[in-house]
Amino acid sequence: MKTLAMTLCVLATWSLAAAEIPEGTWVKREGGVRMTMTVERSAGATRITYRMLGADGKPMNNMVMVVVTQLDGKESPVLLNGKPSAETMAIRQVDSHHTATVLKMDGKLFGTSKAELSTDGKTLTVENDISFAAYNQQVGKTTEHWDRR
Repeated sequence: MKTLAMTLCVLATWSLAAAEIPEGTWVKREGGVRMTMTVERSAGATRITYRMLGADGKPMNNMVMVVVTQLDGKESPVLLNGKPSAETMAIRQVDSHHTATVLKMDGKLFGTSKAELSTDGKTLTVENDISFAAYNQQVGKTTEHWDRR
């Protein structure tokens, strides 16, 4: 269970490097771990909630990850099922359509992520570069696409 939780946590953080994502729900397009991402803004902060989906396409209640960020490049803790995980993200908004994220696990840098919001605001493309395989995630460069629901 810990490996699955950490894998979910890592996968979700890669996708978090979201530019000015419109509020609402986004769905990860590619195979592998199926997820949704819900974006909410309040009091100057951006709250992003990830839910892992089961085989039936419904959210799994025991796999919810949340991060609250100011998009200012400072580290933010990642919560898994309401409890702190060993992961942090430092998300910096570059401009209205781009962000850059630094990912750490137990204080150690394990990757970076860059995101670009399409001009029509309907697709988010995320490029991840993971440097070491803590918790069985894929090492190297990957690309994800998220569609606005």
